[in-house]
Amino acid sequence: MLCDIINAEYIEGYKLKVVFENNKQGVVDFSSYIGKGGVFDKFIDIDFFKNFPVNNELGTIVWNNEIDIAPETIYEKMLTTHST
Repeated sequence: MLCDIINAEYIEGYKLKVVFENNKQGVVDFSSYIGKGGVFDKFIDIDFFKNFPVNNELGTIVWNNEIDIAPETIYEKMLTTHST
């Protein structure tokens, strides 16, 4: 099931609270992307990480118009932790 992100807000560290269009929501920890290399090296700068919009066209979070993670990947990460 494909489900777009409709809202996201910074919590702390590398954690964001995300809300999907099916009203599922939860906190997702993106710290596992640190050290992956490539474009994700920019996440080392926490101020960079904290600066993101939700791109309604893509249905996901976008950093600096160059880094995005598929909404289904974020949804799966959310489900493996805690969701409401």
